[in-house]
Amino acid sequence: MLGAIAGDMIGSIYEADGIKTKDFPLFDKLSCFTDDTVLTVAVAETLLQAGDYAAQYRDYYRRYPYAGYGGGFHAWARSADPAPYNSFGNGSAMRVSPVGYAFQTMDEVRAEARRSAAVTHNHPEGVKGAEATAAAVFLARLREDKSRIRDYVESEFGYDLSATPDMLRPTYVFDVTCQGTVPAALSSFLYADGFEDAVRNAVSLGGDSDTLACIAGGVAGAYYGVPAGIEKEVKARLDELLGSVMVEFAKRFGISSV
Repeated sequence: MLGAIAGDMIGSIYEADGIKTKDFPLFDKLSCFTDDTVLTVAVAETLLQAGDYAAQYRDYYRRYPYAGYGGGFHAWARSADPAPYNSFGNGSAMRVSPVGYAFQTMDEVRAEARRSAAVTHNHPEGVKGAEATAAAVFLARLREDKSRIRDYVESEFGYDLSATPDMLRPTYVFDVTCQGTVPAALSSFLYADGFEDAVRNAVSLGGDSDTLACIAGGVAGAYYGVPAGIEKEVKARLDELLGSVMVEFAKRFGISSV
């Protein structure tokens, strides 16, 4: 979870620039959390309380109405009678990383990922993106070999993870769909040599950088842990509510680095 939030913050200032390099400052005075972090924490609190995803997402939207949500989510969160809006946007995947920590079997992780997605992103691709991301976090948390993680995601979800970030970078374009984001983000982790390298890979693709790095960071954080210097920068940029939920989640599920 900490890794996902770190990725969001690091990518937050590069989304508009579409940078195509791994050589950039990780943090800037303008680096901040976005809707990716807000909804990741909403998922974590839902798991802590055994609550309702739709109600929790709407509550967090009211607390943080200007965090950078997509238009479809804005309309849904403001609706008097919200119903899933058949989205296959990457929002279902960006927020799901806590699910990969909260259960002990893959079946449980995948079922909960579907539930977390379906209240908004009930399109098959939206659900698949959340499932694949949560599954990758779960396997990374168990320290499965990267080849095992890649093979599982490819066989179960049909994503092609063969392209390295160097192969993707020249032609990759801004894409907010699950099918355009999740494979690229997972490849950013699979072909990295550490947490920071995974996040740099994701941002350097030049796309939806905060979400690419949020997804890559969520998996990389489970696999490698988050370096202390990055953790310090992240915690300095979280408010009391978001930080306290993150800490409570770590304590509940016995996580040393979330």
